[in-house]
This record gives sequence, C-alpha cells and structure tokens, in this order.
Amino acid sequence: MSLDRLAVQPPVQPMLAKAVTGIPDRDDLAFEPKWDGFRCVVFRDGDEVHLGSRNTKPLTRYFPELLEPIRRQLPDRVVFDAEIIVAIDDHLAFDALQQRIHPAESRVQMLAEQTPAEVVAFDLLAWDDRDLRNEPFQVRRAELESVFDSVAPPLHLTPVTYDPVVAQEWFVVFEGAGLDGLIAKPVDEPYAENKRSQLKVKHVRTADVVVAGYRMHKDGEGVGSLLLGLHHDDGGLRHVGVAASFTKKRRSELLDELAPYETGALENHPWASWAEAGAQQQHRWNAGKEMSWLPVRPELVAEVKYGSTLNGRLREVARMLRWRPDKEPASCDFEQLDEPIPVGLHRVLRANAT
Repeated sequence: MSLDRLAVQPPVQPMLAKAVTGIPDRDDLAFEPKWDGFRCVVFRDGDEVHLGSRNTKPLTRYFPELLEPIRRQLPDRVVFDAEIIVAIDDHLAFDALQQRIHPAESRVQMLAEQTPAEVVAFDLLAWDDRDLRNEPFQVRRAELESVFDSVAPPLHLTPVTYDPVVAQEWFVVFEGAGLDGLIAKPVDEPYAENKRSQLKVKHVRTADVVVAGYRMHKDGEGVGSLLLGLHHDDGGLRHVGVAASFTKKRRSELLDELAPYETGALENHPWASWAEAGAQQQHRWNAGKEMSWLPVRPELVAEVKYGSTLNGRLREVARMLRWRPDKEPASCDFEQLDEPIPVGLHRVLRANAT
C-alpha cells in the first residue's frame, strides 16, 4: 500500500467523545447524529484506498464494495473520518454489520452483495496537499461539505445543526432509525487524535429485570457480571443482557447476596439447557471444570440502567442500580422497555436537505 502523497498518513487514531447527560446548552457546539457502526478513517490516494479502524487496524478487506465508489466520487487525495454502516429496510442493522468481519474472503464477498455497507462522513482531515487537523471544526466542516457536495449512496455526509432545539428533536426522533444519540463538537477546536474533546449524549433508561445467574470476575474474586432476563408473552424468561462494572467491594458483596439463591438453582431453571451450565455439583469453589456461568433461582429483581435495545436485547452492558425486593419476577416483562417510534434512515440522512 502506497499513500505517500497524502498530507496525513495512516495510522490515525480518531477523535473521541466523553459522555454527558442531556443536550448541552451552549452556543459553541455543532450537533450530529451518533451513528451505530464501525468507526473508520478513510485514506484515498489515487487508486489506493485504505480503511482504518478505531484501533488503526485495517478494515479494507471486509468492505470491498466501498472502494470503487470512493475512487469514483471523491477527490484524488483525501482523508476523512467516518462511520461504516449497514442498513436493512431503511434502518441501521448493527448485527448484519458485525457479520462482515469474517476471515473467509468468499463469505465477505457474499455479504458485500447481500448486505452492502455504506459510509457516512463527519470530519475532514486532509484534502489534496492540505493537512486540516489544526483547523477549527467549523472550517473542516465547510471543506467536508465541498468534498461531499455531489456524492451519492453508498457515500453520505452526516447532517449537522447548531441549534440545541433541533438537536433535541434529532435526539428523540433519530433513535427510531437505530441511532443511539448525538455527538456535540466544539466548533473552534482542532482535530485532536485519540482525545475525548467531543461530547456524546446517549439515551439512558431504567428497567426491572430478573437476575437468573452470574459470571465470576476474571480475577476470580467476586461477581463479574449478572445475567439478566425478561419475561416474554409466552411466559418464558429470555436472556436480554448483563449488568457489570462493579467495584471490588461490590463484587464480593454480590457473591454473598446471591449465595442463598444457588441452592437447587438448576431445578426448573429456564436456562438449564445452556451447555455452559454444566452439572449442579460443579460449584464455584470446586477444583474441577470451571463453569462459564453459575445459575441462581430466578427470584431476584434488580433495577438496571440501560441505553437502548437491539433485537430484543440490551444493546450495551447495563449498570445495576439497586435490588427491588418489592417487585415480583413475573412483573419483569418486555412491555416496560421504552421503544422509540420507528423512522426511516433516509430521514436522518436528509435532515439538512432543503
């Protein structure tokens, strides 16, 4: 790979964002949708195209369908920050995107045809001989709009607003297309590689869930994560995710709190068929085969904080807030989840259209 003529050379660690609560009430911010895809810095030098991931590892081989549109539609020398997405039925499909990272070239080619990827650009690092990283964002955005002025799918330019009122509307509405929040960018700041100079606003919700098992922490001391379930319409308890990120002290406390519910846990346990469960006598203190998870009787209810859901599961690791001894496990169902009103992805991509 030869990208010698570029003003910015790979690898580049992309600019990051720190989480904040609520839309910041500031007049120095630009607001953009937070895309749910693979972060990617795109380098184009003539026929050479390189797709670099957030950790600087190449993504190029996994998305061959993007190379020709980049060569055909963009300037001869350009470097931009973007998100690779997959859309199905006008909605972001992160599960389908994850399947694209596969070692077999034949499968990559098949998926490139069945679930083709797209690129949404949101920052410009270099154009021709110019390194734009030290320019303020408002300058980089103007240049990015020039570069992407006439592009067509699968290339897109992310919408932007400088109005917090519009940003609040986007925050609510765009979740229905599979997005999970907003990015707020200080308009006067440069592109700071690997620095959390931007802000991210994500959805935060709570739900009451059944705790039906746990995994030990990787250091072997205390509970590493709780296995969470919700009751479906048919009465079955479906695994929906995990709660984690406990302090060392709390991990030990949880081990003691769960211990009374381990007795007879696999008897009529809704997840007893999981291969990882092993036999009832395989206790955590035994020296035999280590169990990948340990069941508890599904009688405990916990309130957890989560962001959003994806295909009936919590999209990210939840955070436990407290036990709810006043709640019955049977009351923990999917109906309590706050689901956004579905909207088409085209509405997001055309938000700046006049």
